[in-house]
Amino acid sequence: MRTSFNKLPILTLVIVLALFAACKPKKLITQAPPVPVEARPAQEPAKPAPVAEADTDGDGIVDSKDNCPNKAGSASNNGCPETAIAAEPSFNYKNILFEFNSSVLKTSSYLTLDDIVREMKKYPDMKFALNGHSSSEGTETRNMTLSIDRATAVKSYLITAGINGRNLEVKGFGESMPVNTNNTEAARQQNRRVEIKKLN
Repeated sequence: MRTSFNKLPILTLVIVLALFAACKPKKLITQAPPVPVEARPAQEPAKPAPVAEADTDGDGIVDSKDNCPNKAGSASNNGCPETAIAAEPSFNYKNILFEFNSSVLKTSSYLTLDDIVREMKKYPDMKFALNGHSSSEGTETRNMTLSIDRATAVKSYLITAGINGRNLEVKGFGESMPVNTNNTEAARQQNRRVEIKKLN
């Protein structure tokens, strides 16, 4: 019995040594701490370069503000040359002619009327008289009615083209104001007309 107790401490020591040898300290692997990366400021998207407005005539006034974009001018004259200041048109048009006993506009008058419309639109507050005339054939009453109808036909054309009807005043003069004699057909054709005159 004694002998087995004496062997116990030796046996315990052997087990402890065996365990100690098995649990040898392992080499610790250390990792260097990560190097902080400096945060870069977010890069702003590149702004598109401003588009330069066209200046066709090179006078330093962009086309959108230049009243004469194809001719060099001054800023004081809105981009137009000083010599290019157009005089206000007279609007005294006399070549709107009609056929005998008719108030229907001739197609040959359309071009003239379109030119008149373009000029009138430049002066939106200006008022105009549309004066109708006739040749001397027929009665005075018929010729008066015909002259008013002719002026009204011109007014309708101008309104359709965008002119304010309140700026147009219709008058008929019948055969009382001829521009030529009524002795020949060629002369009478000139009397069958509408004249446009500015009122203000």
